[in-house]
Amino acid sequence: MYCVYVLFSNKLGKRYIGCTDDLKTRFKEHNNGKSNYTNRGKPWTLIYYEAFVSKFDSFNEEKFLKSGKGRERLDFLFKNSTK
Repeated sequence: MYCVYVLFSNKLGKRYIGCTDDLKTRFKEHNNGKSNYTNRGKPWTLIYYEAFVSKFDSFNEEKFLKSGKGRERLDFLFKNSTK
């Protein structure tokens, strides 16, 4: 199973979008400083995830969420809870 996930940092007021085959471990890595890109935004909160059977489909969804239309969809979904 592959997951596309969205994290939110209150400290930075930003979202992070990623993809993994082990969401629980990857989430811990983000909050334990094992990812250079997300290290300064700790602590991160998991605000959204989608599960896929296909690795290819999960990477396509990650790419979409990082696009303009994908960011618009996330803004709509979380308009009352995050920036």
